[in-house]
Amino acid sequence: MTGRLMAIAALIAFLLGIVVATFSETRIFMPALLRGAAVTLQVAGLSFLLMVAAALTAGAAKTSPFPPVRWMAGAYIEIFRGTSLLVQLFWFYFVMPEFGVTLPAMAAGVLGIGLNFGAYGAEIVRGAIQSVPKGQREAATALNIKPLHRLVRIVMPQAMIIMVPPMGNLTIEMVKATSVVSAVTLVDITYASVQQNQIHYRTVEIFMVTLVLYYCLSQLIRFSMGVLEARATRHLCTGH
Repeated sequence: MTGRLMAIAALIAFLLGIVVATFSETRIFMPALLRGAAVTLQVAGLSFLLMVAAALTAGAAKTSPFPPVRWMAGAYIEIFRGTSLLVQLFWFYFVMPEFGVTLPAMAAGVLGIGLNFGAYGAEIVRGAIQSVPKGQREAATALNIKPLHRLVRIVMPQAMIIMVPPMGNLTIEMVKATSVVSAVTLVDITYASVQQNQIHYRTVEIFMVTLVLYYCLSQLIRFSMGVLEARATRHLCTGH
């Protein structure tokens, strides 16, 4: 209920921002900020999909009984966690063409953010998987359940409840980190705000609207993750 109320409050704040933009001077820069918000949503949405895929794959690989699989997952995690996100973006967009691979700005931004946060998410997934009681995995092995089925049908449903809250926080951080994509020529909310402030010199209004837009996105993620956590808990309790 609390999450739902916060989501409603965020929606009201956004609508109030739209009203203010319609009946005040903020309408001169609001269209540019909304276009930037659309870019931020696109980058965040695609990066989220890549982050989840990378986190689940690398996190599960870290628990693999095969050493080469664990080593490859560990190398990915250490490289992307141990280096700067901004430098990673530069590599994808500016350095890769030196090796004959040219990526569009959107692809470079999504790859950089998705793989970077996927490395952090992998440790969340690994910890959640290892927190499932060992006896359940042993019982599944005794019942001759195949490793993949054991992971998908027994371990993951229980691990999901543990990993959803920290993954929600990580997703919020990822959305805020999308502001670095301006370094590879994408005009997101933050860069659009800076541009409009340089043109119109409406610092308070521009960055207040920017603040509200980011807040609305964060609350939307919190609400969505709350719903997902509730569904996962109910799924586990009912056994369906």
